[in-house]
Amino acid sequence: MTATSPAAQPDSAAASGIAPAVPITRPGDALAALMAGNRRFVTGRPEHGHEVAAAAATSGGQQPHAVVLGCIDSRVPLEAIFDQSFGSICVVRSGGEVVDRAVLGSIGFAVSALGVPLIMVLGHARCGAVAATVEAVRTGQRPDGDVGYLVDEITPAVLAVGPDDPDAAEKAMRAHVTRTVRRLRDMPGVAQAVAAGRVDVVGAVYDLDTGWVEQLS
Repeated sequence: MTATSPAAQPDSAAASGIAPAVPITRPGDALAALMAGNRRFVTGRPEHGHEVAAAAATSGGQQPHAVVLGCIDSRVPLEAIFDQSFGSICVVRSGGEVVDRAVLGSIGFAVSALGVPLIMVLGHARCGAVAATVEAVRTGQRPDGDVGYLVDEITPAVLAVGPDDPDAAEKAMRAHVTRTVRRLRDMPGVAQAVAAGRVDVVGAVYDLDTGWVEQLS
């Protein structure tokens, strides 16, 4: 039997109903697997569902090829929009994909213990956390409590694009994703893996209307 080449791994993984038997270890292959899954999702040809058989097949161990940091927004189910099955991706979610110690620890664990080769930060259109931050900066009224922490973390992106810009929310969302990517690239452990070519960190944006994921440069 002919061995599967590394370049063909994303396709072979997508053809299976469960996580790939041969792990995807290269950042480019992992990104290709996610984007191919998004194409299947958008075109109405998903290959992976949430069947108990798929869950049982991966119960003995996991070989995820990416960790995706996304927003808590209920309209952005990460496994669905990337058409990924059980054991394929680690999902970390927070309001406005804001980073705190728990998020950093979760991503660090995915890289060091699970060996994922790709970290993706995924923002989305019409993000409520970003819109609330734009409003807070414009009015000078910071929300109380822990919601204020989300606003504090997103505020630098809003200030960078200008809160009075008509498209401030959209531009700030993209700026926040880019800023978060830079922060994760500098994480202890991640920075060394990126320098060695074992891990990549990318930013992307999800379109609520079309379902497409756009990779940011």
